[in-house]
Amino acid sequence: MAQYAFEHEHEHEQEHEHEQVETVVTPVADPIPLGMGILAFTTALLGCFYAGFIVPSLGPGARIVISTALFFGGIVQILAGMWEFKKANTVAATIFSSYGGFLVALGAIFGALGPLAGAGIFNAPFGLLFLCWTIFTGVLVLGTLRTNMALMVVLLLLFVSYLLLAIGNLAYGMTILLRIGGWLGIVSALVAWYIALADLLEDAHGPVQLPMGWIRYSQRHAAA
Repeated sequence: MAQYAFEHEHEHEQEHEHEQVETVVTPVADPIPLGMGILAFTTALLGCFYAGFIVPSLGPGARIVISTALFFGGIVQILAGMWEFKKANTVAATIFSSYGGFLVALGAIFGALGPLAGAGIFNAPFGLLFLCWTIFTGVLVLGTLRTNMALMVVLLLLFVSYLLLAIGNLAYGMTILLRIGGWLGIVSALVAWYIALADLLEDAHGPVQLPMGWIRYSQRHAAA
């Protein structure tokens, strides 16, 4: 009787093991080079627009190109942010997802307004948009204080850039502030490209590694 009970219990355990679904964790590739590369690309385009660098020489079609690039670049950034959420990387996920949404909205605005986007008619709404985004970027700066110096530099430059764009638009299109804000955006794009390259070289185990200035108490890949 005892042997029968033991065999029955053993068979029950085997059936229970067969019923259990084996969980397979699929690894996700590092989305930081993609997210940072697109952030740099779209920020450089926006910076060139406000700095008056190259873009004016492209003619009326420049705004169509910029709006399309911002819109689709924003979608790619949102996807990078979602992948960062899957990797439990809250800081990078928040940066990529929020900036992706901002770029999609900005691209749609540029596309809808067309030539009116730079005509000075909508300076106040653009100023309010950039002001709110400046505040949010300031929040992101505070959230990255224990990540790495390169990321903090990008966000600090973006913070000052958007602040100048906000003030410049609210001051009825003050050209000097818009130009400086645009150039700071270009510089921040260069630093973002540096981060993308540094992360690519590290993931590929390249012979050359670029310093990122990791803060002592931060964890690797806690942010870009």
